[in-house]
Amino acid sequence: MEEYIKRSVSLADAQRIAGAAVSKAAELGIAVAVTIVDESGIIKLFTRMDHAPLIAVDASRKKAVTAVGFGMPTGEPWFDFIKDDPIMREGVHGFRDFMLMGGGFPIVENNQVIGGIGVSGGHYIKDQECALAGLVSIGK
Repeated sequence: MEEYIKRSVSLADAQRIAGAAVSKAAELGIAVAVTIVDESGIIKLFTRMDHAPLIAVDASRKKAVTAVGFGMPTGEPWFDFIKDDPIMREGVHGFRDFMLMGGGFPIVENNQVIGGIGVSGGHYIKDQECALAGLVSIGK
């Protein structure tokens, strides 16, 4: 039988990712919530900047869960995938913990999804910038 190894984002990496995302948000002049989930969609780390909108708490978690659950970023990739398919476009909103807006990315190591990041609090373009800054901080 072939050995199966399930990798997960480490707490140290989650802390670096979240810290870099928060730093980018401060640079952009926005206040965000950042959620890092493991490969199973379970919260590994959560932080909310002072004055971040309350709705950003749940939105950041949903973005992270969507990204890890489907192994693809939220936002444009998802919209492009469903925009011309009315059944998909309407149906995805029935998924529990699904978020279409940008700001969620899978965390990938050696072609394996090991976690996800979700950032919310600004315009989704700025949320994406913050999430990407987090991923860059660990070389992803």
